[in-house]
Amino acid sequence: MRKPLSERMMRAAAVTTALLMCFLVSAGTPSAAEKGEVFDVITVSAAITPPIAEYIVQSIGEAAKSGAAGLIIRLDTPGGLDLAMRDIAKGILNAPLPVIVYVSPSGARAASAGVIITVSAHIAAMAPGTNIGAAHPVSLGIGGGVDKTMSQKIENDAVAYVKGIAKKRGRSEAWVEKAVRKSESITAEEALRLHVIDFVAADLNTLLEQADGREVSLATGKKVLRTKGAVLNEKRMGTRQRILSVLSDPNIAYLLLLIGLAGLYFEFSNPGAILPGVIGGISLIMAFFAMQTLPVNYAGVALILFAIILFIAEIKVVSHGILTIGGIASLVIGSLMLFQTPEPSLRVSWGVLIPAVTVTSLFFIVVIGIALKAQLRRPQGGKEGMAGEEGRAVSDVFTEGTVMIRGEYWSAYSDAPIVAGSQVRVVRVEHLKLKVEPIEK
Repeated sequence: MRKPLSERMMRAAAVTTALLMCFLVSAGTPSAAEKGEVFDVITVSAAITPPIAEYIVQSIGEAAKSGAAGLIIRLDTPGGLDLAMRDIAKGILNAPLPVIVYVSPSGARAASAGVIITVSAHIAAMAPGTNIGAAHPVSLGIGGGVDKTMSQKIENDAVAYVKGIAKKRGRSEAWVEKAVRKSESITAEEALRLHVIDFVAADLNTLLEQADGREVSLATGKKVLRTKGAVLNEKRMGTRQRILSVLSDPNIAYLLLLIGLAGLYFEFSNPGAILPGVIGGISLIMAFFAMQTLPVNYAGVALILFAIILFIAEIKVVSHGILTIGGIASLVIGSLMLFQTPEPSLRVSWGVLIPAVTVTSLFFIVVIGIALKAQLRRPQGGKEGMAGEEGRAVSDVFTEGTVMIRGEYWSAYSDAPIVAGSQVRVVRVEHLKLKVEPIEK
């Protein structure tokens, strides 16, 4: 029996409605491809050194290679080396994808080299409670300083460089010039008002919401940012880069130098110890690597080496402590001169320098004292060791005789007759024959 037409139509309508609802539901559910774009995020909280520059430039390349929509750099830096800063700025300006520099968290700063890195970003932002500025160039070379003319050249070069970047990014050229010439520093809110940065954002999500729809200029052309709902991919510094970054700390480099010199000194003083020499060699190699990335004054290195030479000479030459005092003075002066730069982040801190110099000086004083004591100690063997030994005359001794020294019988003679049983003292050894003298009671 066939079902009524009306019933069949009702069933068809129900099926059609169900299919339509499924279609609407699937259309309203975003697929994986429709999710927000991916932005890589890295954190730089250190002085700007060659390893940090390598890390940032490499992160830009990796983000582009992985298909990320952009790179966000969380920045907190006291400044750093000019060449490393220029490498970073060059990498950002020629990046194939948008680079956002975000000075955060609250309390962070973008000082000195950090100013130029921030200004060069496609999007520059700061968290409340942060500051930016003080970008006056300082001499970071081997010599102690520069004359007025050279200083003016360096300053003008820095001004032209940062103004060119600010103009390209549409930021305040007047303020960046003040930051270089007058070391001016401003808060995040002032930076926004003066058009130094684009946004003040409390966190990354707020920053992404504010940057959504913003058009930026890349090396390949214009691009509109789609940052709303973006997926943040936190990237961490690799093991190699972390090690290089740690070694580039002037405090670590200084300690490695001292450890290396102390290890080699101990090895040369006690040949065959092996372990101090191995530790010293490795420490020196790492110290020299770190120093090639830092503004090292090689006069300071020479003074520290000279201090070690004076400590070694104290063992060989009786100077009544003059060489030791000279070595300590040379070590202190060399340590102060080692990293000659006005940039605090690129100098050895007093909290490291004073204890290190004190411990190193005490180490060498103790080692020198032990060595001198060993030299002054009476020999325990051989001809020299027999002199002064006491014993007993076994027979009468004059031109000939026998004595017992250290439980052994020796042929002996004396300048004056000695009766058997008397106590005697060895004067010297001559051809396996002892010259003795009586011990007066």
